Amino acid sequence: MEKVLNSLYDAIVAGDASRAPGLVQQALDSGLPAPQILIEAMISAMNHVGKMFEEGEFFIPEMLIAARAMQAGLAVLKPHLMQADVKATGRVVAGTVKGDLHDIGKNLVCMLLEGAGFEIIDLGTDVVPEKFVEVVKEGKADIVALSALLTTTMPNMKVTIEALKSAGVREKAKVIIGGAPLTQAYADQIGADGFAPDASRAVALAKSLMGV
Repeated sequence: MEKVLNSLYDAIVAGDASRAPGLVQQALDSGLPAPQILIEAMISAMNHVGKMFEEGEFFIPEMLIAARAMQAGLAVLKPHLMQADVKATGRVVAGTVKGDLHDIGKNLVCMLLEGAGFEIIDLGTDVVPEKFVEVVKEGKADIVALSALLTTTMPNMKVTIEALKSAGVREKAKVIIGGAPLTQAYADQIGADGFAPDASRAVALAKSLMGV
């Protein structure tokens, strides 16, 4: 049993999306509980990938292929997690703000957050503030993750936070921001709860905001 978990861990770290689903199935067939497969093999593999990225051993392409392998395995595991009634670490609504069509960074953050056990609502790109407000109003998000790659669209992060305030739901969710031109100082200036310079640290930030 330990062997199949190790193989799954290795497949995710190596970004082997063709092997991951079969190994998840093998682990399930051998009687391992879905939460154990998720935590001991998949989440720990993505934690390792994040650590390698921070140490400069891995770069964005390696992180992306590892995240894809994890998602391929997760597709098999998800129905079993639902049966086991596994609670997500938290719920994140993510999107690239209005006027901005860049999504590679956001997609990577979403993949890594999912790998860390978060439930993700990905609104895509060019997202109007009202859309974020709607999701938070419905009580579907613990964290709002805003992305921007252009300096010209950065102000729409502030507009989105103001929209959450106007709707009276700003206290319902934490707001984190990320993207190449952003800084912690900008996050403070617009009243965000946090800033992450890369996808790996976005996961660490989201976990800390959820008290994990």
